[in-house]
Amino acid sequence: MRRKCKICIKEIEIICELLNTKTADLIWNKLPIKKKLKTWGKEIYFSCDVNVDLEDNAKSIISLGEIVYWPDGKFIAIGFGPTPISIKNEIRLAADCNIWGKTNDSLSGLNAVNNDEFIEITKI
Repeated sequence: MRRKCKICIKEIEIICELLNTKTADLIWNKLPIKKKLKTWGKEIYFSCDVNVDLEDNAKSIISLGEIVYWPDGKFIAIGFGPTPISIKNEIRLAADCNIWGKTNDSLSGLNAVNNDEFIEITKI
């Protein structure tokens, strides 16, 4: 059975399917999570204290819908468009991150999200 979680910011709800990775397992075991988020260009990120190394699927340029974890900063990040270091329209993160989940939901609502708003992730 596939594991899923719900990511909520204000009225925005995103359903994420977890991958079969160590990072996904560790994050799943931390749920529920409720944190204040930060924005960086078209990326939101927030703290999540998980100790894991970079995995084989780690990368810094992600596809829309990939949900990542940055081990060095201990942040979960959701990229939904260009960041300050992107070239053209790519979603370029500050460093390599582990892909732990994916969503097919629209992320366009994240354009209206501001620093210090709360994000909550729960198991479904």
